[in-house]
Amino acid sequence: MNFIETNLKGCFIIEPKVFHDERGYFMESFNQQVFNKGIGQEVTFVQDNQSYSSRGVLRGLHYQCREHAQAKLVRVLEGEVLDVAVDLRPDSETYGQSYSILLSEENKKLFYIPRGFAHGFIVLSEKATFFYKCDNFYNKESEGGLIYNDPSLAIDWGIPENELIISEKDKVLPTIENARKVW
Repeated sequence: MNFIETNLKGCFIIEPKVFHDERGYFMESFNQQVFNKGIGQEVTFVQDNQSYSSRGVLRGLHYQCREHAQAKLVRVLEGEVLDVAVDLRPDSETYGQSYSILLSEENKKLFYIPRGFAHGFIVLSEKATFFYKCDNFYNKESEGGLIYNDPSLAIDWGIPENELIISEKDKVLPTIENARKVW
């Protein structure tokens, strides 16, 4: 596996080694020892989540607060998504900055997002199956979020606004300036 740190400290793009032959392909999508060595810290995942969505579905930007914060390791099993992380760590040099990456069944990349980040994605293909590991259990009382179109974040979601499919809950999330604090 190849680990590439992004401009947001602690966020990594992970490129697995994929072995192709006449039968198809094989890859090791996760190995705890290799992963921890690659990101330079110990992370233990305790929960796996999966979602299925159609083109234009935007999920996010979500996070968990304080002791319930979650690190995530995300990937796409089917289709293509634009995945986005926003740094909410108050003492970070990149606070309020975002990073976007195209994840697909074709490129097989994984994206690691540490605790202290908001996370979201939009489906660019006709449909997508999205899978992610979390290092902490979900806690409803600790959830927070940012509005997807916060002008200060200026995220280009890659699909026109009138084609977005967004939950009612996500449509009323606050801007980063008014968001619930992560720590």
